[in-house]
Amino acid sequence: MSTRLSAKGSTPAIRGAEFVSLIALLMALGALSTNAMLPALPMIGRELGAPRPNDVQFVITSVFLGLGIGQMLFGPLSDRIGRKSAIHAALALFMAGCLVSVFATTFQAMIAGRVLQGIGVAGPRVVAMALVRDQYEGARMARLMSTALAVFILVPTVAPALGQVLVWLSGWRAIFTTFLLIAAIAFAWLALRQPETLPPDRRRAFSPSAIGRAVIEIVRIRAALGYTLATGFVFAPFLAYLSTAQQIFQEAYDTGALFPAYFAVLILALGGALLANGRLVMRYGMRRITSVAALGVALISITGWAGAFAFEGLPPLWLFLAWLMSVFVCVGFVFGNLSALAMEPLGHLAGAGAAVVSSLSTLIALPLGILVGQRFDGTVYALIGAFAISGAAAFAASAWAGRESKRESKWP
Repeated sequence: MSTRLSAKGSTPAIRGAEFVSLIALLMALGALSTNAMLPALPMIGRELGAPRPNDVQFVITSVFLGLGIGQMLFGPLSDRIGRKSAIHAALALFMAGCLVSVFATTFQAMIAGRVLQGIGVAGPRVVAMALVRDQYEGARMARLMSTALAVFILVPTVAPALGQVLVWLSGWRAIFTTFLLIAAIAFAWLALRQPETLPPDRRRAFSPSAIGRAVIEIVRIRAALGYTLATGFVFAPFLAYLSTAQQIFQEAYDTGALFPAYFAVLILALGGALLANGRLVMRYGMRRITSVAALGVALISITGWAGAFAFEGLPPLWLFLAWLMSVFVCVGFVFGNLSALAMEPLGHLAGAGAAVVSSLSTLIALPLGILVGQRFDGTVYALIGAFAISGAAAFAASAWAGRESKRESKWP
């Protein structure tokens, strides 16, 4: 059954493929604003005077700082002022951040603009899901989200290539101009075609105390805390990978213009695991899949780290790709379940709980990911070791969290 009524009780003007396209665009803006920047990092560092070569990584990680803050804000805010107003406010912040980056003359200004972009992009990412929930339920909601997810997965695969083309044509500032135009299109599309889906009589007061209560609940409930920690642990080395991918492929391995192609293949491996998880989870259960996949990340990475010593920290490209693809498949299965597991005991705090789980896991991952990224020295020791440690930590946290639940099998 689906609910096709807007907040005013009339049939929404936007339907089918158009609605899916809008949702996919809103969800994908964050991935685009992160991954399209990768080919431009060396030029940004040189032109804006980054103090050290590894400092260009902050152009990526600063977005996640903003994202961690913004996710905690925009979920509850949309319950107070409505879905459209919350997304419009977030897109306005994102566009302001793009303008700061376009006109940046110092590296510090660039980072400030990127943090603002991260805060802004959190709104579409979080509230788009609420737009779907307001209008659909059951199988139709699942089908719509699966289609949007498929589109969402494709964006990171093409984003670096788009960024590289823009750099070739007009320089790195053109990337931020493109972000600004895409956000403006999303802003106008939402304003003109999508009615508000949250009626005034269903809105709730915006209360910082509600967020505080959600934090307290997560800390007090073992399952919620354990799976939130596991999410942060496994996301940390992935964040380190995102921030060092350009350096690894273009500097250490000298792949040149082929970097976007290698990046795309690896993201497709992760995306394929996410899609496969939707089928396998009904048969094997979230906890079993998560435990096996987290353990797989650890064991594959321990083997890879030991093997890296045979090549003085820089194995042949094909071998590195094989390791990373295997790890990404496991990471995809872990990502596909941890958020849902963390939210299981928080049904009474669904909105605030989801925002806090997402924010806390991001803020846990951020310092760990930065620490690993800043240790890049031309080898892949730090990255492989980080995946080994994080996989083991995620497995341990999941095992600790799973002891509280009696809903699934004996797996931890």
